[in-house]
Amino acid sequence: MAALVIFNVINRRALRRDPVFRDRTDDLDFLNDDQLIARYRFPRQSILDLTDTLRDAIERPSNRSNAIPPHIQVMTTLRILAMGDYLSEVADLHDISIASASRVVHSVCAAICERIQNIKFPREEAEQRRVNEMFYDISSFPNVLGAIDGTLIPIQGMSGDDEPNYVCRKQYHAINVQAICDAELKFTNTVVKWPGATHDAFILANSNIPTIMEGQNGWLLGDSGYGLKKWLMTPLMNPNSQQEIGYNKSHCKTRNTVERAFGVLKARFRCLHKTGESLQFNPPKCCKMIGACFRLHNKACSDGLPVPEDVDIQQLAHHNIINDDQQNNEANAIRRRLIQRF
Repeated sequence: MAALVIFNVINRRALRRDPVFRDRTDDLDFLNDDQLIARYRFPRQSILDLTDTLRDAIERPSNRSNAIPPHIQVMTTLRILAMGDYLSEVADLHDISIASASRVVHSVCAAICERIQNIKFPREEAEQRRVNEMFYDISSFPNVLGAIDGTLIPIQGMSGDDEPNYVCRKQYHAINVQAICDAELKFTNTVVKWPGATHDAFILANSNIPTIMEGQNGWLLGDSGYGLKKWLMTPLMNPNSQQEIGYNKSHCKTRNTVERAFGVLKARFRCLHKTGESLQFNPPKCCKMIGACFRLHNKACSDGLPVPEDVDIQQLAHHNIINDDQQNNEANAIRRRLIQRF
């Protein structure tokens, strides 16, 4: 019996392998800017600048010589967000473990949401005037401060009492994201926390937008999934006169900026697109990843980076139609005055 125990111990020692530390693949060393943008959505200098911004939040003190460098953490995250690849593939690409890749992605996304504050609604008069002019140049719709809509981001299925809340009207699990954009397709306000079954109008009512818009000299443009308000212009359900038809056409063309912005966002970050399957994490972690993508999108716009060619523009109304034309007399009066301009 003792001989058998000794044999098993020796056998286990023989099977034990010494750890092997490989040189991590670093695409910054051999890919040019065009190749980096295609794979990571940002050129070399932007990746290094982003790493410097996040370094204090993602760098971990370690006495080990093989800690994951901050720029590898950033590139691992950008690759997953940009391409929607599986964790295992991205981990292999950067020579880190799957567990490390998972930790890195959530750490970097949380740091992006905390450190990059580039989603700002126009508040100053000069800034609002510039936004008004850019929207007006699209189709002569006056005093527009932003276009608002919701979009569904697929996430993995789940179990538990909250599961039905995440099943959207298209019958898959999702996060319903509300966003406002300007005429340059940059997002100026986002709400990333509601389950997929939540209606757009409910998300709007429970956001900070009603408070922000009160007293503003301008309005948002939304589709008929929203109710008409003094600060939110919606299309007419049954236009009759030429002026009403002209109003609807101008409204539709101007409001389309938010659909194009969503299209560019999802083309840049395929993890958000239906072709990228779904985000394979729990809802709070998915929300961090989505929030990070919005901030990175705005950074890409500010840096003048090229728009991906395969942009999928949303064509249909996001939620069921609400006909509340007669429920807000003051808002109706404002819209009637607007219609007279067309």
